[in-house]
Amino acid sequence: QALNLIFAAWKIRATKEWNISGELCSGAAIDESITIDDKAYNPFIKCRCIFHNSTICRITALKVFAIDVIGPIPPQLWTLTYLTNLKIEPVNAFILYVHQKSHASFFQEPGSKFSYRLHFSCNWKFDSNGMDVRLLKLFGVNALSGPIPKEIGLLTELRSLGIGLNNFSGSIPAEIGNCTKLLKIYLGISGLRGEIPSSFANLVDLEDAWIHDMDVSGPIPEFIGKWTKLTILKILGTGLSGPIPLSFSNLTSLRELSLGDISNIGSSSLEFIKGMKSLSILVLRNSNLTGTIPSNIGKNSNLQQVDLSFNKLHGPIPASLLNLNQLTHLFLGNNTLDGSLPTQKSQTLRNIDVSYNDLSGSLPSWVSLPNLKLNLVANNFTLEGLDKRVLPGLKCLQKNFPCNRGKGIYSDFSINCGGPQIRSATGAIFERDDEDLGSASFVVSDVQRWAASSVGYFAGSSNNIWVVNTLDSEIFQSARQSSSSRRYYGLGLENGGYTVTLQFAEIDILGTNSWRGLGRRRFDIYVQGKLVEKDFDIRKTACDTTVQAVQREYKTNVSENYLEIHLLWAGKGSFSIPVLGTYGPLISAVSAKPVKVLSVGSRHGKGQFVAEIITISSVLHRNLVKLYGCCYEGDHRLLVYEYLPNGSLDHALFGGKKALHLDWPTRFEICLGVARGLAYLHEEVSVRIVHRDVKAINILLDSKLLPIVSDFGLAKLYDDKKTHISTRVAGTIGYLAPEYAMRGHLTEKTDVYAFGVVVLELVSGRPNFDMSLDDEKKYLLEWAWNLHEKSREVELIDHKLTEFNMEEVKRMIGIALLCIQASHALRPPMSKVVAMLSGDLEVSDVTSKPGYLTDLSFEDTSKLKLKTQGPLRPTPRAL
Repeated sequence: QALNLIFAAWKIRATKEWNISGELCSGAAIDESITIDDKAYNPFIKCRCIFHNSTICRITALKVFAIDVIGPIPPQLWTLTYLTNLKIEPVNAFILYVHQKSHASFFQEPGSKFSYRLHFSCNWKFDSNGMDVRLLKLFGVNALSGPIPKEIGLLTELRSLGIGLNNFSGSIPAEIGNCTKLLKIYLGISGLRGEIPSSFANLVDLEDAWIHDMDVSGPIPEFIGKWTKLTILKILGTGLSGPIPLSFSNLTSLRELSLGDISNIGSSSLEFIKGMKSLSILVLRNSNLTGTIPSNIGKNSNLQQVDLSFNKLHGPIPASLLNLNQLTHLFLGNNTLDGSLPTQKSQTLRNIDVSYNDLSGSLPSWVSLPNLKLNLVANNFTLEGLDKRVLPGLKCLQKNFPCNRGKGIYSDFSINCGGPQIRSATGAIFERDDEDLGSASFVVSDVQRWAASSVGYFAGSSNNIWVVNTLDSEIFQSARQSSSSRRYYGLGLENGGYTVTLQFAEIDILGTNSWRGLGRRRFDIYVQGKLVEKDFDIRKTACDTTVQAVQREYKTNVSENYLEIHLLWAGKGSFSIPVLGTYGPLISAVSAKPVKVLSVGSRHGKGQFVAEIITISSVLHRNLVKLYGCCYEGDHRLLVYEYLPNGSLDHALFGGKKALHLDWPTRFEICLGVARGLAYLHEEVSVRIVHRDVKAINILLDSKLLPIVSDFGLAKLYDDKKTHISTRVAGTIGYLAPEYAMRGHLTEKTDVYAFGVVVLELVSGRPNFDMSLDDEKKYLLEWAWNLHEKSREVELIDHKLTEFNMEEVKRMIGIALLCIQASHALRPPMSKVVAMLSGDLEVSDVTSKPGYLTDLSFEDTSKLKLKTQGPLRPTPRAL
């Protein structure tokens, strides 16, 4: 009955293998070959039938593991007085202790333990009378709060103490130093602050010590050197400062030393490790190490993993280090190591990072070995004679990034991190980044437009949750995760100002109330070497909601034709929730586009600015944006436009829950207003103007939802006598006329084509490309033509429209199909478009489907080689 009440309180059910309403102590419960830790049974009990001459069975073990139990301990649990093993985790908090000394003998049995789990919602106290406590764990997030009471120091029989994953306040109790029998202590992510108490010097029997992701301060304690029995020491993601005490050389029993992200107060050398012959894992990352790597480091023959990255080490790499027989991972990046790579390495060493050093010389033959993860980025290696199939693209990623240096052949790039190439809702192409880079590697895109460098493990998410609040949810179906450092580069970029857009979604640590949602991922973001985000937390930024897209934009400058974006894990965050290894940088998409900045130092820049002012100020029309003023002072050049409160047509149509409701009469008036504005630019201004980037995002809406065509930053003026000019392509994929995209052939008919695309978007209420739709509907232009040929235009109408004028719908669709003809000569001028929309002129019949829709499918467009004088300029949608 007690067990029934306990399970009812927790709202869980027993497995089919045993029935809590029948005979409990039977079957698996008394089968000695089945232990409480057997994963096949959960929840589970174990019984012992040794009482009263083996005539009575008692429940001695109870397990409720990882099934999201939430709430207080039912009082009936205390009636199970014969329990010696209670395993209820991981949830919000648990305490394991012996409450009767008569039960304490089980601690002498290997692997046995006695445990009770308590849930606290506020401050708490100990009553230590009669307690022989050996193991105390208080694990959970936002479960235990308030300060830890000083009475914890009365638990002098403690062998293991864990207080991590909580929301405690105050400092680490000095009274813990009274628990001199402690063998293991786990303090990570507890919320405690302040210095490590000096009383901890008494804990000389410690074997494991974990101090990570805590706001502790002060120098690394010298007394840690007294913990000579330590086999594991982890100090990561704290506020502790260096140098590393010389007393650490006494820790000769260490098997694992993980020390990182130490404040830059005092430097340290590596001399203290020479006596640590048992070391298998050595992590001294970002610890302000100076000096050289000891030449006798090869005597530490048990080393399996070494991470000395992000320090100030100089000198050569000892050959003995690369020839350790058990070493599998070696990370030496971001130092100032010089010389050449050793000519030989051990067969076990398969993961090597020496990026961002001053290494030089020819590469040894082993760099071409298969299944080798190798990162050699940002060094000075001699690559002449190297087979192009070996480390392809490495030349572009040597120091100073020489590929296309001084040329500036690109002005943007967009990357779908961890996924295939996709087209965004605005038509922007996000190039694929789906190669398995592993723990130390790099990749350069086929046309040397961008590159990536990774140090750490790639962990693709198997989570297929669609990210909310974004039209481009396919971007967030994959991501790049690194346990240490990940960089993206733009190569061969034009010099000037850029807007870097980074898109994130936490697809591993989900916003759930269960223990699986308790993890935290924190990392730093650098753009062009400048720290722009410290301890960036995707979930916190998204307000801990369900999977939510997060976007960050940063302004930066490119002066040497390359751009660098760096995501760096600084040791903070959770390590094993929901699974081991869930931490480190995570990125879904990267893009960079130019900011229009006029050169201050050239007369052309000043003249260009003045010409822009004259042009814009001469354009006065109710459907074109108004220029109210300008500022020209020093290197500051600003234009002041009218404020339009309803944002863009793009936002109004495609903004999801935040979209405006546009009824049919409003949509028709928007279409007519845009047509009138473009007709004025093309035919009524003294110097003809082609907008070159007509799209929904450049059509603004005033307080009455009247359309205002904006963004003359890409406007092109040309002489009346010229029928066309050839120019660099500057527009947005999805709105580009074929002759402009393929040959740079520019006339006012370029705008006519883009206008036709906007008209179809107005009618359908969807962007010109939507990956989430069925194949026949993904590409708006193709779908519209197919419906037109079948006389089923009504299916194109936005389903949100409950009322519409069918005659106006057919007129708009007919005009749109005329505007998107393949030949610019077949497209009507905008003045004729205005007349057709107004009903003053009949809409001409469309004689044939454009060739670009019949000769190739839209799926093939990514393979086209655009014959332009420069790159396309896709503009990712702001989320």
